[in-house]
Amino acid sequence: MTADLASRYDQRVPRYTSYPTAPHFTDGIGPDDYAAWLGGLDATRALSLYFHIPFCDSMCWFCGCYTKIVKQYKPIASYLEVLIKEIEEVADRLPARFPARHLHWGGGSPTLLTGADWMRTLERIRARFDVAADAEVAVEMDPRDTTEDYVRDLAAAGVNRASIGVQDFDPEVQKAINRDQPYDVTRRVVEWLRRHGIGSLNMDLMYGLPHQTVARVEAMVEKALTLEPQRVALFGYAHVPWMKAHQKLIDEAALPDTVERWRQFTAASARLIAAGYVAVGLDHFARPDDALAVALGKGRLHRNFQGYTVDDAAVLLGFGASAIGSLPQGYVQNVSPLKDYARAIEGGTLATGRGVALSADDRLRAEIIERLMCDLAVDLDDVARKHGASAGGFGTELAGLTPLRADGIVVLDGRRIALTEAGRPFVRLVAAAFDTYLQTGQARHSKAV
Repeated sequence: MTADLASRYDQRVPRYTSYPTAPHFTDGIGPDDYAAWLGGLDATRALSLYFHIPFCDSMCWFCGCYTKIVKQYKPIASYLEVLIKEIEEVADRLPARFPARHLHWGGGSPTLLTGADWMRTLERIRARFDVAADAEVAVEMDPRDTTEDYVRDLAAAGVNRASIGVQDFDPEVQKAINRDQPYDVTRRVVEWLRRHGIGSLNMDLMYGLPHQTVARVEAMVEKALTLEPQRVALFGYAHVPWMKAHQKLIDEAALPDTVERWRQFTAASARLIAAGYVAVGLDHFARPDDALAVALGKGRLHRNFQGYTVDDAAVLLGFGASAIGSLPQGYVQNVSPLKDYARAIEGGTLATGRGVALSADDRLRAEIIERLMCDLAVDLDDVARKHGASAGGFGTELAGLTPLRADGIVVLDGRRIALTEAGRPFVRLVAAAFDTYLQTGQARHSKAV
C-alpha cells in the first residue's frame, strides 16, 4: 500500500459513531417524541448514561467539541443544577427503574467539577438508576488542572476509568494548538490515578496537527508508551474552521498535507503494534488483555458516540447541552445553547432539539456499518437475515466498492466483505458505500485518513 492511495481517496466521510450520522438529524424529532420513546423502553435491559460538561478554562484550538470557556465556577455550578434536574426529568419518564452498567463523562473538561459536586451528582444518578457495583464510570481528563486531592475525590465518587487528553508532547506543536501540557504534568497525573485505584487508562493522541512530522509523532508515541496506558486512541486532526471558528487561529500553512498525514498515522500505528498493542478498528489500540481487545477477538466490539467500546447496551441516554442519546426507536440530541437547554429543563420538559426516527433500512445499514467499523468485515446476507430482509441485495453498493477492490483495500468472498490490513485506514470509505444519507452534508465530515 503506497501513500498515493491516501491522496487518491482524500475524501470527507463520517466517523460513523452512529448511523444515520448527526448531520442528518432534523428538528422533526422533539421532546414529545423522546418522552414517548423513553416510556416504551424494555425495563429488563441495562442502559448506559452519558453526561456532557461543556466548559473549559481555556480553548484548545484543535477542539471540535461543543464547549464554553469559563474563568469562574458559578456557570458550572448553575449548569450542574440543570443537569441534575434533567436526570430527574428523564428518569420520571421511564417505565421503571433501570439498571446502568456504563457511565461516561465528556466535555469540555468534566474535571472542572469540584470533588463535592462529583459526589453529589453520582449520588443522584444512583438514586434514580441501579448502577451496577462493577459499572464502568469513565471520565475524560485534562491533566493540566488536576491535583492529587482531586484524583482522590474522583476515586471516592466511583470513577474507575480515565481518558487522558494528550494530543502531542512536543512544545512547538502544543504552542500551535494552544495547549501547554508538559510531559511531566501528564506523568504525574497518571501516577496519582494509579495510586488511588483508577488503573484503567486511555490516552488520546493525535496526528495531522500543525508542525507535526513523522519523527515527532514517533517520539510522541514513545513518550506515551512510558506511561503504559491500557488503551490508546490515535485520532487524525479534523480541520473544519467553517464549523469551529477558533480553528482559524491555527496556521494552515503548518498543517501536514494528506500524504504526510498518512505517513504519520502509519508510523504511529506501527510503533504501537510493535510495542504489543492490538489494533482495534480504525484508530484505537489496546493491550491484548484489555477488555477492548478481548471483545474484538470475540466479535463483540461495538461503536458509539464515545468511539470503540465493549458496551452492548441498546440504550444510551445523553444528558447535558448538545448530548446525544441512542434508543431502539432512534437518536435524540439536546439543544446546544446553554440558555435554551436550561430554559427547557427548568420549564419541566425535555431539551430535545433534533434527532431521527430509525427505519428498518436504517437499522440494517447501521449494523452493516458497525460491523465494518469494528470487525473490518461483514457478511451482508447474514446481517440481512437477522433483520428479516431478503438476501442478495446491495448490488449498487458492492459495485461501488470496485475501485477499492482494485486497489487492494477490500476483498469480496461471495457476499462477505473484508478489508485487508493495508486497507484498515480506509474503513470509513467502505462504510460510506452503504450510507444512503451521504449525498448531503459531506462538507461537515473529516478527512478519511
